[in-house]
Amino acid sequence: MKLNNRQTFIVGLAFLSICAFWQLYDSIIPLILTTTFKMNETISGAIMAIDNVLALFLLPLFGSLSDKTDTRIGKRMPFILFGTGCAVILMNLLPLLDNSYFHNPSPFKIVSFIIVLGLLLIAMGVYRSPAVALMPDVTPKPLRSKANAIINLMGAVGGIIYLAIAAIMYPNAKTAGLAHINYQPLFLVVAAIMFISVGLLFIFINEPKLVEKNKELEHQHPEWNLAEDDGSGTEKLPKEVQRSLLFLLASIALWFTGYNAVTTWFTTYVNVVMGQGLGGASTCLLIATAGAIVSYIPVGSLASKFGRKKIISFGIILLSTCFGLGFILTSLSKTITVPMFIAFALVGFAWACINVNSLPMVVEMCKGSDIGKFTGYYYTASMSAQIITPILAGTLMRLIDYKILFIYAAIFVLLSFVTMTQVKHGDQKIEVKKGLAAFEDMDD
Repeated sequence: MKLNNRQTFIVGLAFLSICAFWQLYDSIIPLILTTTFKMNETISGAIMAIDNVLALFLLPLFGSLSDKTDTRIGKRMPFILFGTGCAVILMNLLPLLDNSYFHNPSPFKIVSFIIVLGLLLIAMGVYRSPAVALMPDVTPKPLRSKANAIINLMGAVGGIIYLAIAAIMYPNAKTAGLAHINYQPLFLVVAAIMFISVGLLFIFINEPKLVEKNKELEHQHPEWNLAEDDGSGTEKLPKEVQRSLLFLLASIALWFTGYNAVTTWFTTYVNVVMGQGLGGASTCLLIATAGAIVSYIPVGSLASKFGRKKIISFGIILLSTCFGLGFILTSLSKTITVPMFIAFALVGFAWACINVNSLPMVVEMCKGSDIGKFTGYYYTASMSAQIITPILAGTLMRLIDYKILFIYAAIFVLLSFVTMTQVKHGDQKIEVKKGLAAFEDMDD
């Protein structure tokens, strides 16, 4: 059995568009809120948290709705096309309102900006779960870790493309000293990237045909399915599989609680604890991202050989160890050292081990008709953690000591190892059997 790499890269274009958008959103919206609208950090932070709150409801909802959708162009594609189309239009209204407010301030424009921003986040929520669910729809279960590695890689490419474009269009030499910056060209470029990416996806991916092809393969391998059909047209998970799913979702929430605390607070931590500026902190986080990017595809291959659970468990231990090292290294030195760079590179590798294999384990526990819903479960667990942990970690840092950050992260990640020991389902390794060679043509 062989993964169709070309097909998977094209499917990943949807995730590329999503990640390019969120890089833009996270980079520019806080600047607009604080510089143009003069909001304080508390209010702007609350507005920036709205996307995670909405995601708790929207991602499971639209994932489940897409499971039940049946159109000529597929289950997921209508949501992807509609969500992208609305997002492309709405996102370009934001810099218009930003520019207009700067030249002629009024409360109406602030309210309009917030309303448009909310509608934009809803539009993104419409197609995020369906876009992610498309990969397992068209990929055989044993190959989903490899495929998810490619999807994650495409997402990272989307983020890098945005960062490169932003650096070229808005260098310091061009923006220094300006009272106001017009971000409209940047929004237009990112909108074009989203439009082209999803357009290519629609042109080259025949969703109904590929889904049917994958279903035929799944029918020939009933041992892949953990869900039971109770005859009512709905799926019922055996109790032991339900238990594994709950522990896996708990694990996801725990490791996101630890990891997201560091990514959220590290820049502030370095400034307070070490007296270092933005540059050094950004370099560490960039090294961690690079470490993850170069690890995605190798990690997918390792999971196919050794099993997803083993690779995730290894990643958990390594990530917790690296956070422990982070506490020691930042306590012993007032400058960012080479060992810190090495530790963050290993953080990236560890996170790839975890991230590449966790979604495939979740969707492994269902049949094709519930993939969108189970994708929503995954995002509910991860988004819940990302809403809570910046507040919880920040409160502990304020009340106890900033140095508690890495200890906090290491403990929560290590707790996810405990819950992962109770996950007995969702693992899948490729078994080479006679007769499977007939399916090599899936790579055509």
